Amino acid sequence: MNPRLTPLAAALSIAFTAPVQAQIAELDSIIVTATRFAEPDSNVAANVTVITRDDIRNTPARDLPSVLKGSAGVDVRALYGSLGIDSTIDIRGFGETAGSNTLILLDGQRLNPIDTGSVSWSAIPLDSVQRIEVLRGAGTVLYGDKATGGVVNIITDKSGTPRAGLTVGVGSYNTQTVDANAAAGNDVGYFNVFGHYANTAGWRDNAQAEQSALSGRGALYAGQGEVFIDYSVYKDRSGLPGPLLSAAYQANPRSASTPNDSQRSEGYRLRPGITLPVTDTLRFEAEVSYDRNDQHANYASFGSKADRTRDNWSVTPRLRWQHGLGSLKSETVAGIDYYSGEVDATYTTSAAQSAKQDSTGFYFQNITEWVAGLSSTLGARSQRVDQSASQDAYPGFFGMQPAMNGSAEYTRSAWDLGLTYVGDGWKVYGKGGTTFRFANTDELFGYDPFTGNPTFSGDLKPQTGTLGELGGSFSAGPVKGRAAVYRMDLEDEIAYDGSLFANVNLDKTRRQGLELEADWRIVSSVLARVTYTYTDSTFREGVYDGKQVPLVPHNKAAARLSWDGGAIGQYTAVVNYVGARYYSGDFANALDKLPGYTTTDFMAGWNFKPWSISARLLNAFDKKYSPYAGYSTFQSDYYYYPADGRTFLMTASYNFR
Repeated sequence: MNPRLTPLAAALSIAFTAPVQAQIAELDSIIVTATRFAEPDSNVAANVTVITRDDIRNTPARDLPSVLKGSAGVDVRALYGSLGIDSTIDIRGFGETAGSNTLILLDGQRLNPIDTGSVSWSAIPLDSVQRIEVLRGAGTVLYGDKATGGVVNIITDKSGTPRAGLTVGVGSYNTQTVDANAAAGNDVGYFNVFGHYANTAGWRDNAQAEQSALSGRGALYAGQGEVFIDYSVYKDRSGLPGPLLSAAYQANPRSASTPNDSQRSEGYRLRPGITLPVTDTLRFEAEVSYDRNDQHANYASFGSKADRTRDNWSVTPRLRWQHGLGSLKSETVAGIDYYSGEVDATYTTSAAQSAKQDSTGFYFQNITEWVAGLSSTLGARSQRVDQSASQDAYPGFFGMQPAMNGSAEYTRSAWDLGLTYVGDGWKVYGKGGTTFRFANTDELFGYDPFTGNPTFSGDLKPQTGTLGELGGSFSAGPVKGRAAVYRMDLEDEIAYDGSLFANVNLDKTRRQGLELEADWRIVSSVLARVTYTYTDSTFREGVYDGKQVPLVPHNKAAARLSWDGGAIGQYTAVVNYVGARYYSGDFANALDKLPGYTTTDFMAGWNFKPWSISARLLNAFDKKYSPYAGYSTFQSDYYYYPADGRTFLMTASYNFR
């Protein structure tokens, strides 16, 4: 289990939160995620939203995960809310297992750990982000394991444009923030650096949180390419107030059931790399990455402590060859992904555990334009994973638990095929393909329900599936839009079944839905934006046939209205709606539904160069709701993780150059 969360099985899943904006990508936008090289969006068979740097600066969101909340098809869920430390992203309705089915990338390098731990969001100062690319639908061919629902690629600022700035903020619940940035460059190379610090007492009791980070990039030009190193150092800590049973939730949602529990996490990441045009038609890029994370959790309420260390290596070389196909435009991307990770965990009240995973993948993707405007995309991947897990002997409830050792290896492949047609201000596409996911290292540990002895779950089959999708985008004067419909059928989906107290391969499941995004420039100074998502996540075989996957709402929508008043300021209002969904673990749909909710956020900004001031009001009407909840068979009661109430933050920035 992840030591950053409570021992309750439900805490391994996540919850729904509030809204923001998502910039509809222009038809000629440059994106990276759909090819792993910078490409125009126009000929890619993919549903990609680009959240721009201006979007990030002008959103009410205070943390990076929250910036994604208004994107169609995307849910962002945090157990405790403060600073987004424990947030998980869910694309296309995976509920409990979202963290293992949505791949998070930083400049193309995966951030998902090999266990069930959350992404270390504290390592990415929001000021360092240039844009965010959201690719919905399986990204398995290009990125491999854990991309079944989609991919979020966070693209950092790589500019050496001379600058320096400082931002300080104060807000509700004794919140303070400090952000600083600096950059410089010449014809030899460049560097940039970003610093971030934030702390808050939190809305709930024992919800205090603190985070700090330093990140940046240094590069030397090599002809038309560059040699670079990216780096980040980070640390966070927070209280763990725990879930509330029904009576406590109704009486005082700000209270804590575990008033003395806490966690802390720290780590660093180094990523040297090279980008090199070999010829006019051949480009080579490669990175070597190492990151380390150390976690400590103090579950005082349970008389337990946990320590966990994660080490991860990766090597990711790739080529882009614009080779043509006779007189046709054609290019192929091919590469190798090698990942190696190890996790060591110790607990004061249970046995020490260790796990290791090595993964090697080979992939290619070809894009060919057959006639003007009509392009095809064809890609394939083969990936092998080798996993091992061990647990020390330990005295348990039924006597001495024996030691456990096990190993497994699997190889899976995936393919995709798409067609895209681009007209004057519009694009349509269709695509189909396959996907897979391997068990993460925590899912390898199990227990015999009769003896309590540890078992190795290496017999969990890899999750596989097929995907079909139709979509398009258009631009007509002041209106821009994007839409997609999809169906994804999965076999052997890997999930935790609370009725069996084990990780299992579920019976066949299906995700299908509709995603809509639209912008309307009402007048030059007023922009309206709406998104709507319909998601149907169901079992299609077995004892749960026809039942809904827990924690996935059928309906989700967001609306945003922005006014640029020039000298008198810029103003934004965002409304988010999340529909009702089944409680965590309720595969049988036998319990009540967790109610839906609507929240409203506001932001205002004033620019008095070199000064600028912003004010944010989140959950403005102090809506009481719980974005995540479950049912405890031990307590015979529902338990809730309340969302933060009304929160205010004001910042002041000064640009030195």
